[in-house]
Amino acid sequence: MKLSARNVIAGRVIAVTKGMTTANVKIDIGNGCVITSAITNEAVADMDIKVGDEVSAIVKSSDVIIGKD
Repeated sequence: MKLSARNVIAGRVIAVTKGMTTANVKIDIGNGCVITSAITNEAVADMDIKVGDEVSAIVKSSDVIIGKD
């Protein structure tokens, strides 16, 4: 698979929480860090994502938002 994004972070799925249309997928990337991605329930089913799966979190810099109080 070729990607235009440079930030590919490997991890393991530790939780999949489905809502009405989207699911929160929590990915343990090591050292106590967890990334949460919101994807459609359809994507979860199509990719057969489940707890324990090895996955990659792909982050494109134009889609990262940071806030601070």
